[in-house]
Amino acid sequence: MNTILRLLTVPMALLTVAAQAADKPNIIVIIADDLGYGDVSCNGATELQTPNIDKLAQQGLRFTSGYCSASTCTPTRVSLISGTYAFRIPRSGIAPPNGPAIIKPGTETVASILKRAGYATAVVGKWHMGLGDPAPDWNNELKPGPLEIGFDHCFLLPTTNDRVPQVYVEDHRVRNLDPADPLWVGDKKPAEDHPTGISHRHTLRMDWSHGHNGTIHNGIGRIGFYTGGMKARFRDEDLADEWVKQSNAWIEKHKDGPFFLYFSGHDIHVPRMPHERFQGKTKLGFRGDAVIEFDWCVGEIMKTLDRLKLADNTLIVVCSDNGPVLDDGYKDGAVEKLGDHKPAGPYRGGKYTVFEGGTRIPFVTRWPGRIKPGVSDQIVCTVDLAASLAALTGQSVGEGACLDSFNVLDALLGKEGAKGRDHLLQQDNNGAKLGLRVGDWKLVRMKGSTPSKAKKGKAAKNPPARGQLYDLSKDPGETNDLAAQNTDRLQRMNDLLDKIIADGRSRPAK
Repeated sequence: MNTILRLLTVPMALLTVAAQAADKPNIIVIIADDLGYGDVSCNGATELQTPNIDKLAQQGLRFTSGYCSASTCTPTRVSLISGTYAFRIPRSGIAPPNGPAIIKPGTETVASILKRAGYATAVVGKWHMGLGDPAPDWNNELKPGPLEIGFDHCFLLPTTNDRVPQVYVEDHRVRNLDPADPLWVGDKKPAEDHPTGISHRHTLRMDWSHGHNGTIHNGIGRIGFYTGGMKARFRDEDLADEWVKQSNAWIEKHKDGPFFLYFSGHDIHVPRMPHERFQGKTKLGFRGDAVIEFDWCVGEIMKTLDRLKLADNTLIVVCSDNGPVLDDGYKDGAVEKLGDHKPAGPYRGGKYTVFEGGTRIPFVTRWPGRIKPGVSDQIVCTVDLAASLAALTGQSVGEGACLDSFNVLDALLGKEGAKGRDHLLQQDNNGAKLGLRVGDWKLVRMKGSTPSKAKKGKAAKNPPARGQLYDLSKDPGETNDLAAQNTDRLQRMNDLLDKIIADGRSRPAK
């Protein structure tokens, strides 16, 4: 009898291992920069086409209520990686060129969780979450950085391309930096005769409309100043190609898996300077051309997965870091050539706002054989990737970690009857303005603007605004403020928002 049991146990053990392996797919998160809900044709865009994103949507799940947690670059990325709303994390607004690492070593992140699960982990593309402590040491080791919070490898644009410096960071160092030509980065002109977008405006090939008038590189003014590092500098037009090249090489190296790749595009963010082969391919100017360049990046990664026969065992998530913006500091024709295109789709606002256009984004998941193709109206958010991918790979999340990340895995996989979030907080850059969606209702207010409590019999002196209230089921464009007609609901939502802020977390403690 014991012999029979032993014989039966071996196949069962093998089946268990196989089942566990099936639940550890390769994972690729592809995040665009400034891509609006209405910028992709699967969400209704007609003035340009995004066939590769559309293909993923046709083969997977397209979310109509997919969100990022903030309406600017850095805070959304901080919350995606850390699983915690960025307003809770110091210095998590838009990172300056010499900003330190925002996510500190020892923080549990989506990368460290997956690394613990046996994944090889990498980030390729825009970082913009700071490097070093208390500031980046551009000519030596740039640490802490991604490698100190769970990534095995990184190939980065260190800040964002409208900010200096225009160099790649590979793991802990600036790539191709010549020690004889050290890199200096600062917030003041290094010398009176240093060429800038103000002093040498006549030399620019892309003029600035506001703010981007510091050091000139590649004929484009930037925020901030830098000198040196000439051999390390890149050409704007080549960014997308380099991201694809680096990503495909890393996937090939880790094809035996499991692997996690965080692919962070920059294309649609200013300065928009797509590769020459994309320039003029749309009638929307460089912004439209940059959208189709990003779509090309998605397609190139898909081709690599197909070539390596990895597609069926790879979960892909496509999303954006915030909603769209047209004039964001450069005169690149985005406003003049907009035509009938609606970058935010039917939604109000865009980048920098907490209206729906600022945080409701293209959001697609695909995993052949595991995700049934379709459309979901469940509320999911990029901040939830940490807890959801932990659940997918059999990992637990630390009690004091990922404080706002919910396990919405079943919703991401489109399981029948699965529910996404029942509420979602949205923030602007520094969290001064907040949005709270609960079901179909949306509260918009300043962070500290809760109703003042007056002494009995007296009106409150200069009470802060109670906020705006919208019914998204009837008014997705947030044009009709219903706060005055729904005071009880307004109060309940204000109370919930205050609680989320005061509790320091929204993911329930165990």
